Amino acid sequence: MQKGRVEAFSDGVIAILITIMVLGLRTPDGVSWAALRHESSVFLAYALSFVYLGIYWNNHHHMLAAVSRISGGALWANLHLLFWLSLVPFTTAWMSEHHFPTAPIALYGIILLAAAIAYYILQTTLLRAEGKDSQLRLAIGSDLKGKISPVIYCAGIALTFVDRWVGIAIYVAVALIWLVPDRRVERHIAATAKDGD
Repeated sequence: MQKGRVEAFSDGVIAILITIMVLGLRTPDGVSWAALRHESSVFLAYALSFVYLGIYWNNHHHMLAAVSRISGGALWANLHLLFWLSLVPFTTAWMSEHHFPTAPIALYGIILLAAAIAYYILQTTLLRAEGKDSQLRLAIGSDLKGKISPVIYCAGIALTFVDRWVGIAIYVAVALIWLVPDRRVERHIAATAKDGD
């Protein structure tokens, strides 16, 4: 099965999710800096979620660039990932509109954790379809960031109930870990193309 439709569909869904989030931003009630500051929690939550969706879009693109075909299982695994990502605008709004209370922050972390697990499932499904000598397997290597992120999310969720700002700080830290696009796949594909010349 060709991967073009999966890429196009996924790109479209992520673009829609970002659009939904930006439409949730309200204009301030006044025209002063103080009025703008009053909406800062909504904007900061939007920025964090935008970065997360951008990270998934980037890494999803790189991952699919390294595979040659998509299995039926990978289609479902991709939908599973998109399901969790589709909840990001909802949890972002709930968290920000109430000025970051504990329960919405914990749910936000649960959604991030579920998306990370879904991404891992998609990656595993693609690896299985490609075989043991696939470009993706060689490019991913040990995948330390992918393995450690769910553990950090779990810590963030738990610590949210101790101090909500610690939970937020942990979610920001994971985003910072992933903010620079994962170049392993890109480097491997470039090296493979160069060797083929």
